[in-house]
Amino acid sequence: MKVLDLRCANGHVFEGWFGSDEDFMSQNGRGLVECPICADKVIGRMPSAPRLNLSGAREPVEPARSAEARPADLQALWLQAVRELVARTEDVGERFAEEARRIHYGEAPERGIRGQATPEQRSALLDEGIETFALPVPRALDGPLQ
Repeated sequence: MKVLDLRCANGHVFEGWFGSDEDFMSQNGRGLVECPICADKVIGRMPSAPRLNLSGAREPVEPARSAEARPADLQALWLQAVRELVARTEDVGERFAEEARRIHYGEAPERGIRGQATPEQRSALLDEGIETFALPVPRALDGPLQ
């Protein structure tokens, strides 16, 4: 099994596990590899250092981290926050604007919802005093949460 460091065209860095370099090239060429953050399918391989397990060798010591967050850490935190939001809200799909109004006017129980709304629908909701926000959810979270 080969673990490759990959990056999408939007700069998101992630790992991919493949049986061989040829497996990666084949899957990537057929558009089967996508970024877990933004679902971009333009994926490139980043240089990575091999890890050698030599007998008697000690585990490498990680260098002290600075107080500044690394992009990979920020990506992981963002993805964790999105997973939490998805787990704690009800997906009402294209009925988002309708359901938000029903909740706002007391016609449906108050709860966290998510779904799709056009910019015009979001603007109309705001005119009625119903605040919303757009949050792109990675396609990787469409399926079961892991």
